[in-house]
Amino acid sequence: MKTIIIGGVAGGATAAARLRRLDEKAEIIILERGEYVSFANCGLPYYIGGVITDREDLTLQTPQSFKARFNIDVRVLNEAVKIVPDTKTVTVKNLRTGETYDETYDNLILSMGADPIRPNIDGADGSNVFTLRNIPDTLKIKTYIDTAKPRSAVVVGGGYIGVEMAENLVEAGLKVAIVELADHLIAPLDFDMAADVHRYIKSKGVDLHLNNGVKALNGNTVILQNGEIAADMIILSVGVRPETAIVKDCGIELNPRGSIVVNNKMQTNIPNIYAVGDAVEVEDFITKKPAFIPLAGPANKQGRIAADNIAGYESVYTGTQGSAVLKLFDMTVATTGLNEKTSGLAGIDYDKTYTYSASHATYYPGAAQMSIKALWDKKTLKLIGAQIVGFDGVDKRMDVLATAIRFGAKITDLTTLELCYAPPFGSAKDPVNMLGFVAENIVSGKLKQFFWHDVENLPRDGSIFLLDTRTPYEVMNGKIDGFVNIPLDSLRQRINEIPKDKPVYVHCHSGLRSYLACRILTGNGYNCYNLAGGWRLYESVINERTVPEYSCKDCK
Repeated sequence: MKTIIIGGVAGGATAAARLRRLDEKAEIIILERGEYVSFANCGLPYYIGGVITDREDLTLQTPQSFKARFNIDVRVLNEAVKIVPDTKTVTVKNLRTGETYDETYDNLILSMGADPIRPNIDGADGSNVFTLRNIPDTLKIKTYIDTAKPRSAVVVGGGYIGVEMAENLVEAGLKVAIVELADHLIAPLDFDMAADVHRYIKSKGVDLHLNNGVKALNGNTVILQNGEIAADMIILSVGVRPETAIVKDCGIELNPRGSIVVNNKMQTNIPNIYAVGDAVEVEDFITKKPAFIPLAGPANKQGRIAADNIAGYESVYTGTQGSAVLKLFDMTVATTGLNEKTSGLAGIDYDKTYTYSASHATYYPGAAQMSIKALWDKKTLKLIGAQIVGFDGVDKRMDVLATAIRFGAKITDLTTLELCYAPPFGSAKDPVNMLGFVAENIVSGKLKQFFWHDVENLPRDGSIFLLDTRTPYEVMNGKIDGFVNIPLDSLRQRINEIPKDKPVYVHCHSGLRSYLACRILTGNGYNCYNLAGGWRLYESVINERTVPEYSCKDCK
C-alpha cells in the first residue's frame, strides 16, 4: 500500500509516523512545498523574541531523520499541484528544478494547513510588512529586526498569534501597538475576562487600538479607521484561511469557507482520500455543529486517526472543543469550550459565574490570584466553557476543566474532584473545587447573583438596598455609587440598618465576603443577591482602558 501525504507539518507528519508504526511495509511519501517538515509552528514567535536562541530547535524532524527512523520518503520543495482521483494520481512540481512528475497513490492524506490572511488594503505588500506561518517567515522577521533595527512595530490582529508576537517584539526591544477590529483581544475570551488582559498588556508598554481597523499601510504609517500610527515594521495577524486551492477542481467537497468536509474518520467524499488539520471543517464538540478551529493539538489527533483508518484500525474523531493557552509575559490566559457569544449563537440557555482564587495556599510564598469564569447549560448542568486569566497554575486548572467538559461533567461535579494538594502547589479546596462550590450554591438556590453588566441599571430610587461589605480602606480606593458600606465583620451588629422589605444587592472585592453576607442576611429573612466576581471584576471591566493604580493584599 502506498500513501502520499501532502503537507509535512503537524497532522501530516503525525499521520506519517503513526502509519509507519502500524504498517512496516507501507510505502509512505510526504510532499512538502517548503524547506522544512515537522517544525514547531507554535514556537516561532519565541525565536523572534530571543527566548528560543537556536533555530534548529524549531525543527522536530528533518527529511534525513524521517528516513532513518521511520523509513519515510520526505520530499521538501516538492509541491503537489494537481490531484486526479480517477487515476489516483498526484502531479508534483519540483521547486528546485521546475520539473513536474506524476506520483500514484493507494491512499492520499491532505494536510496543507491554513494560510495567513493578507488583507486587501493598499501597502500590504510593503517590504516592512510581514506575516508569520513558517520558518522562512520567522527568519525574514528576525533578519529584518537584526539588520534594519526597527524601533517600533504594529501588530494588526489581537488573536493568540498577534498577542504572542506583540510580547516577543517587546522582548526584542521594540515599542509595540496592537490594532484589533473587535472590542477585545483574544476572541475566545469574553470581554469581561479580556479586561484584565488589556490592563496587564498596557502595563507592559503595549498600546491597544481596539474597535479599530486598518484602512491602508503607507510606508511607516498605519492608517486606521480612526487615527494613524507610525511603525517601522508591521505584522499582519488577522486570521487564517484553509489552504485548499489544490482540491477545488478534483471533486472533493468544500464548505463555503473553503474547508474540506470530512467524516469522523477524517475521510473526504472521495474514497481513499483523507484530510486533517487546519484545512478541514471540524465538528464543535459541544454544539455538534460544523466549525473552523485551527489548533495544533486537534491536527495531530486527526493525523493519527487518518493513519489508523488507512491501516485498518477503527478510529474516530469526536470533535474539537477549542482548548488553548497563551503566555503573555508573566500572565497566562486559557480557554476551553464555548464563551457567552458562541453559547448564545448555539441557542444554549446557559448560566455563568466567576471566582477569584489563589494558585496555591496563600500562606506559602508566591501565591497568585486567578480569575475564573465558567458557563454551564441550565437544562443539563453540563459544563460548556471556561476561561481563566492569571499567573501561576492557570494551565493546570484549565486542563482539569477541559477534561471535565470532554467527559461530560456537570458543573456541580467539580465539587467532587479529588485533586493534588500540598501548599506549594494548590489548596485543600482547589480553585476548580471552589468553582464547583459556587456553582452548586447557585444551582441549588442558596445563592442568587447579579452581574457587572447589571450594576448600571440597578435602581437608585430606594426600592432596593445596595450593600458594600468591604473594608473602609478598600472603599477609599474606589466604590460603586449608591452602595452603603457596612463591612462584613460588622454586619450582624448593624443588620438593623438594612430594611427587610427590600431586596438587598451585595458586593465585596471578589464575591466571597458578599456571599457570606448573603448567607447572614438570608438567615435573617432578607432577599439577597450577590455580585458575581465582585468589585474586582466590575472595576476591571469599567476601567479596562487604564492600568490599575493599586493592589490590595487584604482583599478577598
